[in-house]
Amino acid sequence: HMTRLWKGFSRYTVIGIANTVIHWQLFFVFRAAFELSQAVSNLLAFCVAASFSFYVNAIYTFAMPASWPRYGLFMLCMGGLSLGVGWLADRWRLPGLVTVLVFSLLSLVCGFLLSRWVVFRESGP
Repeated sequence: HMTRLWKGFSRYTVIGIANTVIHWQLFFVFRAAFELSQAVSNLLAFCVAASFSFYVNAIYTFAMPASWPRYGLFMLCMGGLSLGVGWLADRWRLPGLVTVLVFSLLSLVCGFLLSRWVVFRESGP
């Protein structure tokens, strides 16, 4: 069961690296150029980066069609996590690097498990 659960994790991780580059760059642009809060910067950066990785993971990692309901569910759950991490970072006055690092690590594991168990769940035995 454990092998089946983590099937595709290495591919998800490679796509996640591209996602992370996009996310981090946008986060710091939103913070520096627009002086947005960490919560808003993290959410906006997440939305752009995750839109890319959702589509690529649907096709290459989970071999399932990308659909609006799947996209909405993923974005709602993981977007909430990104907003929450950013909100805590603002509240605790953490550096932006800590915010994106913590979110990236949480997102890698939580996003994969959410995708595997819920968003791209395989039907059948």
